[in-house]
Amino acid sequence: MKDQVFVMVLLICSVALSPFVAAQPATGGVPVNILVTAESRHGEHPGPITREDVMVFEGKTRDQVTSWVPAQGDHAQLDLFILLDDSSGLSLGTQLGDISSFINAQPATTRVGVAYMQNGSAQVVQNLTEDHARAAKSLRLPLGVAGVNASPYFALSDLAKRWPSGGSPRREVVLVSDGIDRYYGEPGYQDPYVDAAIEDAQRAGIIVYAIYNPGAGHAGHSYWQNYWGQLYLAEAADATGGESYYIGFTGPAVAFAPFLDDVEHRLNNQYLLTFLAKPESKSGLRPVKVRTELPDTELVTAKKVFVPTATQ
Repeated sequence: MKDQVFVMVLLICSVALSPFVAAQPATGGVPVNILVTAESRHGEHPGPITREDVMVFEGKTRDQVTSWVPAQGDHAQLDLFILLDDSSGLSLGTQLGDISSFINAQPATTRVGVAYMQNGSAQVVQNLTEDHARAAKSLRLPLGVAGVNASPYFALSDLAKRWPSGGSPRREVVLVSDGIDRYYGEPGYQDPYVDAAIEDAQRAGIIVYAIYNPGAGHAGHSYWQNYWGQLYLAEAADATGGESYYIGFTGPAVAFAPFLDDVEHRLNNQYLLTFLAKPESKSGLRPVKVRTELPDTELVTAKKVFVPTATQ
């Protein structure tokens, strides 16, 4: 009888302790660097977060966090592109002042570039520069011609693939478009060009902040197409660890300033995270989740990150 009781106690203890054992991070693996944004659930600045507060999971496996550094001081360098849709309606012209103010308000540690979506590519009119006034001066009115840009997702992919090498590990884009994929045609739940743009941005480690602005021509006032365009923009932002901004179907936003203020808030609450991913024979994108048990704090990052092989 005593032996049976002893066995039962051991079983109960093992079950009770199993979550804690499973939650221990695995050691060894491939170093992966990602950018994380900390959010407060009440919209305020989140409190201090230490490495011990952060957990990274691949499925049910917890990976080891080796570095957690605030993107401030010596680590504040940021490469930021403003990507504007050239098929936007002329209402975008009224927002250029807000965009210019946002660019000029960036700290000296931020390099800013400006590009326009045209013919399915990102036409760079100003390369990344620390001269913010110069970057702001490169802004111009959109062409405002329906169809001048086949798909905003071609342009995002193009920018991701041609992103200048050797810059900051913080790569971010403020994208302004109606989100409508005119090349793919009929919108629906599965747009391969949206998926491809998301994967290209994830591979390049780019966070996307998407601002909806109505396009020119019939699509600019098509409820159906604008509905899907806003969903696509939200999908691209969410999948890369960013945020999307839209106002429904009441026309263009009165001002971009509130959206850009929120972007600035997020840029000021970012961390550089390094963790050890499970080694695999092939490199590629993998789903990860970054968590914390701190109250009123949420950690936001890309849904998938690029993991090289151990030999790369």
